[in-house]
Amino acid sequence: MNLELTGKVVLITGGSKGIGLACAAAFAAEGARVAIVSRDEANLRQAVEHLKGLGHAVHAEAADLGDDAQAERAARNVEAALGPIDVLVNSAGAAQKTAPPDLTPAIWRKAMDAKYFTYINAMQAVLAGMVERNQGSIVNIVGAGGRVASPIHLPGGAANAALMLASAGLANAWAGKNVRVNVINPGATITDRLTQLLKAEADWRGEDLDTLQREGEKRIPIGRYGRPDEVADVAVFLASARASYVTGAMITMDGAMHPLPG
Repeated sequence: MNLELTGKVVLITGGSKGIGLACAAAFAAEGARVAIVSRDEANLRQAVEHLKGLGHAVHAEAADLGDDAQAERAARNVEAALGPIDVLVNSAGAAQKTAPPDLTPAIWRKAMDAKYFTYINAMQAVLAGMVERNQGSIVNIVGAGGRVASPIHLPGGAANAALMLASAGLANAWAGKNVRVNVINPGATITDRLTQLLKAEADWRGEDLDTLQREGEKRIPIGRYGRPDEVADVAVFLASARASYVTGAMITMDGAMHPLPG
């Protein structure tokens, strides 16, 4: 299947690790010209070396996307280096999990800054150009927590839910300009972040990490956690010409953990 991504300029936020890094590899393998953004320069250097080892050369930009000026500057730098941005994949930012008794207004605001506004700022930085060129695709990797309320993930879940609504609204607003906006909602996916969370829980409970991971996987109907490359494959498809009539879609990838419609 020809995805028609060869030569397309793809900007991936949070592209230095986890799902974002997997997306960078997947788009590069399709012949796209890839740029990755992260606020951590050390992580960026490691990611560039990792992708180079896979045979992919990528452009890297250090920026804190919570700052709209930095997001704008990063997008302009990418365009100066590679050309107009055809695809934006948002995979940056994550809200800290907090038990309900510990919630404060500052924690709620921090969650919105960490996830919601990083995505909004990145989209704002590329949308005008996409609309002007009458083409573009945005894939927001959000999270299943925006559809199912978790008591220890309420601020992050609220940010995710807001992103889902913003994505659907932008898809509706700009469909006539051939700019598509779609959402992927991964469930538990094997990344460094999940491993750290599992390790912290194992230490707290005094249990073996492998045992705890197996217990978690048993609770998922498909029988295992997701992989970053699986999410990346869906992102590549959604961004491609093969998904030209798909916009405003919300695709859940949680192994049927939460059997909800839509």
